Amino acid sequence: MLISAKTLNGYKLNSLDGEIGKAKEFYFDDKYWTIRYLVADTGGWLTGRKVLISPYSLAGVNKETEHIDVNLTKKQIEDSPLLESDKPVSLQFEESYYGYYGSPIYWAGSYMWGYYPYILMEHEKWEKSPKEEKTWDPHLRSTYNVDGYSIQANNGEIGHVEDFIINDETWEIVYLVIDTKNWWPGKKVLVSPRWMEQVSFDESKLVVNLSREVIKQAPEYVEESLLTREYEAKLHEYYNQKGYWANETIAE
Repeated sequence: MLISAKTLNGYKLNSLDGEIGKAKEFYFDDKYWTIRYLVADTGGWLTGRKVLISPYSLAGVNKETEHIDVNLTKKQIEDSPLLESDKPVSLQFEESYYGYYGSPIYWAGSYMWGYYPYILMEHEKWEKSPKEEKTWDPHLRSTYNVDGYSIQANNGEIGHVEDFIINDETWEIVYLVIDTKNWWPGKKVLVSPRWMEQVSFDESKLVVNLSREVIKQAPEYVEESLLTREYEAKLHEYYNQKGYWANETIAE
């Protein structure tokens, strides 16, 4: 299922033994543009610390009841490695976090999820994973902070990032929602992070190698309920891009 980050914002988080708070934002890496952590707003329960939940522990998203199942107990979360609320997510913290939960690290291997193209949810297979060695340095970005970034075509600015469309099975950010109202009124379009030519987090700018005119004529994005495979196919065909789902059968 494809769902936007802003839709998920505020969803209740149900642990194995009760509600633990609400979804607040997400951290994603700047190589694969894949969600690595959900940031939980726990209210007054765990004051003074960031509570991060890896997709390895997210058991499912329910759009009807607006909640996310978390396959952890409150005790597991409370005893997890401490990350102070004003501290960035360091590699040292991540190593402690993944060591605590015993899940495969994503920065080892050549795939989006380390040694696997897609997230490995079967916990019994984790211990059978190859030796996990660091192969790249992850840099995590917040959806909250990247929201509002400038989007530039190859001949000028086209708008800004308004939202992120997430695949809740692979936890990949498959599209950025671009608001073009500062250029022409009333239209939003989708652009894949895979189509980016340049990403400058220091300048809060993303560059796509397409003209403003091409993007202007792209299929309009109205709401996520219309994100059918048919719509996606037309979108990729228009941009002359291969669909990300083409590799799903191979991955399986």
